[in-house]
Amino acid sequence: MTHIRRGSPPKSDPGFAVTHALVLAAHPMKDSFNAALHTRVVDTLTDRGWSVDDCDLYAENFDPVLSDAERRGYHDVPENRSPVESYVERLEAAEALVMVFPVWNFGYPAMLKGFLDRVFLPGVSFRLEDGKVKPNLTQIRRLAAVTTYGGTRLRAMLVGDPPRKCVTRAVWHVCRPRKTRYLALYDMNRATADDRAGFLSKVGREMKDL
Repeated sequence: MTHIRRGSPPKSDPGFAVTHALVLAAHPMKDSFNAALHTRVVDTLTDRGWSVDDCDLYAENFDPVLSDAERRGYHDVPENRSPVESYVERLEAAEALVMVFPVWNFGYPAMLKGFLDRVFLPGVSFRLEDGKVKPNLTQIRRLAAVTTYGGTRLRAMLVGDPPRKCVTRAVWHVCRPRKTRYLALYDMNRATADDRAGFLSKVGREMKDL
């Protein structure tokens, strides 16, 4: 189910062009800190006048499993999009993409990884030309990730920090956005209430300037 919130353009700027954002959230717990980050993102973007498609993958019961049939038809454009047509349409409508997720085992949650596997398809997020990936989501002008890590930045760096690289390199490549933000709170296992409050405030500020 699509949940779109529409903000009102600031009265001080009658020429303000409302941007349509797709917010992908991937955390199962409604009382988690990640859920609070998700709310802060949606509220801030709406308050600045954007139209926000709030896609909570758990709340929507998104199926992250790439089936045998989907994998066999992966390169059959445009038929490959039919199993996830509604999500493809939401992605293609987005002018901004914001991903809100926890880092688990130094990677995306399975729910978010499955979304990328099933929806970021040939002919949707990229085109293959002479075996090379060419960006196909260039209408997405702003890209951001808001995430938390249980361990320290050093621990993440020692294993290459795959989520950061996936967002700022792989997802970035198929969008080629004008603005990119990767906002991470590391060492959540020892984060204090002040640490969490400070990060929430930072996320709010960054979303106002995305």
